[in-house]
Amino acid sequence: MIKFFLMVNKQGQTRLSRYYEHVEINKRTMLEAEVIKNCLSRSKDECSFIEYKDFKLVYRQYAALFIVVGIDQTENEMAVYELIHNFVEVLDKYFSRVVSGTLNLLRNIFSLSKL
Repeated sequence: MIKFFLMVNKQGQTRLSRYYEHVEINKRTMLEAEVIKNCLSRSKDECSFIEYKDFKLVYRQYAALFIVVGIDQTENEMAVYELIHNFVEVLDKYFSRVVSGTLNLLRNIFSLSKL
């Protein structure tokens, strides 16, 4: 099961976050900081799957944007890796380029899904 979805720039700033389990706001900040540090510090030659605490992190980098998905131990890492790629392809198809400006629209879409 997917626990959270993050979009982060190369400077380590969270551009979009969506949690699928309740996490307190102050814990979200700490979690995001640790997750971002772990993902951004890895080289391109290293695997895109990281064991972290009681879950796994799957991430991909697209230009200056990192997409990180936190999943539980039973989820298939390769399926999530492909999900990230398909998500970016859809964004690219509809918005020409996946850039920070597109993230405002995504925030609105994710907030509508809460209704």
